[in-house]
Amino acid sequence: MRPTRYAGNGRELPLEAGPVVAEEAADVRAVQDAGKRRHMMRLLPPLIALATSTAAIAAPPVDPAMLGRISEEGFNHSQVVDIAAYLADQIGGRMTNSPAMRKAEAWTQGRFTDWGLKNVHTEGYEFGRGWWIESVSVRMTAPRPIVLRAIPVAWSQPTAGTITAPIVVAPIRKVEDLAAWRGKLAGKIVLTTYPEAPKEPTRMPFRRYSAEDIAKLDEYQQPSFDPEDVKKELKEFQLAPAIDAFLKAEGALAAVRMSYKENGLVTGEGYSFRTGLTMPGIEVAAEDYRRLARLAKVGPVTVEINSNVHFDDRDSKAYNVIAEIPGSDPKAGYVMAGAHLDSWVAADGAADNGAGSAMIMEAARILAATGVKPKRTIRFALWSGEEQGLFGSAAYIDQHLARRPVPSDPAAAALGPYFVDTWPVTPLPGYRDLAAYFNIDNGSGKLRGIYAEGNYGVVPIFQEWLAPFASMGAGAVVAKPTTGTDHEMMERIGLPAFQFIQDPLDYSPNVHHSSLDSFDHLRPEDMRQGSVILATMLLDAANAEKPLPGKPVPTQPQPSDPFKYDDPAER
Repeated sequence: MRPTRYAGNGRELPLEAGPVVAEEAADVRAVQDAGKRRHMMRLLPPLIALATSTAAIAAPPVDPAMLGRISEEGFNHSQVVDIAAYLADQIGGRMTNSPAMRKAEAWTQGRFTDWGLKNVHTEGYEFGRGWWIESVSVRMTAPRPIVLRAIPVAWSQPTAGTITAPIVVAPIRKVEDLAAWRGKLAGKIVLTTYPEAPKEPTRMPFRRYSAEDIAKLDEYQQPSFDPEDVKKELKEFQLAPAIDAFLKAEGALAAVRMSYKENGLVTGEGYSFRTGLTMPGIEVAAEDYRRLARLAKVGPVTVEINSNVHFDDRDSKAYNVIAEIPGSDPKAGYVMAGAHLDSWVAADGAADNGAGSAMIMEAARILAATGVKPKRTIRFALWSGEEQGLFGSAAYIDQHLARRPVPSDPAAAALGPYFVDTWPVTPLPGYRDLAAYFNIDNGSGKLRGIYAEGNYGVVPIFQEWLAPFASMGAGAVVAKPTTGTDHEMMERIGLPAFQFIQDPLDYSPNVHHSSLDSFDHLRPEDMRQGSVILATMLLDAANAEKPLPGKPVPTQPQPSDPFKYDDPAER
């Protein structure tokens, strides 16, 4: 969930805001700014459905007898915890195209098949290299021996066994900083992040939403568009490979960056999945990194690194896993639920997004076990490549729903469809077959409602469908959009696609993408609740008289501020 990129200098570049409430604002200002940039691509005001047309679309909620069967199966015979535990403990972190991800793709297909789902298959798309970590050891050896908390950067090179060398602290924030270090880095382990001082925490480490928190989410945000945003994304995207190439040319032995998280946590995020880096890359916990930098101010420091990582180039394609419960009316289209199966590998990918994947699978199992016969087909998707830029859901759109031109600039094309919108949007014949899409990707927290994504037409429908779950705290329908996960790719082309509101728990800032993302941070009771609600909402949408209202097919917008001047400081 919530893909972030490194500029190559240890700064986090978050790409979406998620459900942020007022007291968290100071701590996540950069996240909100980046989320606003993604929201700039939303382009058109929502299609405002009249109450009369909404009433025609809505079907009564699932009848009480069926709701009772779903609840019985989902609460008293649940397998969601077993599914989540297998993904986290048996398979572990699932980097796209890694051996662990291949195992997860096979295992999830087997589960769907065992439960009686139909048309179980994978759909491939071109992605890049596989990569995995066998082991890593990082120590300071002088002025005294200390084991450092560290992880290899994704898609970085291994070391040639154990390397030991003096460090050089060479903070690099932009390409122009490289020249100052020419001729000074040969034979050195280079620390490329500026060792910023720790910041005081501004949010509780574990929390659930209050009614007041959720009310703050019910705020419509006008679309905003700045065509210069792509240039900023390109600059950030190109810094990491520029640092890597420079260090290689200078004869450095390894690149070390500081984790953007505190409390000894590391992430290992990296984005060179098409080519791989040319240098060994290591991320060191913030506290350990600062110690190295302090010591380097007063004398020589030596570090030892053994990074035993592997590339896997047997298949450059990544795969989405698809399964279905067939509908009785082949002309009625389908409804869909999805979560991303891939993860980072600092830990086990339990909350991000083994939890969401487990709830998608459990909803499929519940509906299959109750023997439902929906009007529309109910399709389930486990996406890949989400952490690198929502590549799996983007590929599904390209294969089934709509096309956008490839950017004429090769550098912009390399960013991927999440970062660069092009025009026109050309719907494919299957565009209107998708009647509704529901996504789960905010950890294992209890479902509290759903983001309407500024789509007024769905508000009364969702309020009716969620009404049976008010006693579970899941009745909110809010106007505010949430970005940075797979529903967004569909929502951005005008389709009715939605993400659920979930209690934050300890997902951010601690668990998300970090070395804490293990099974112990999941909440089984919340996951059972989420699975039952998702199964019911899917059946509601599958049996509704008409598809959920979407938005117009977007067209290229005008700049929101036509009088804005280009600020050189932002280049």
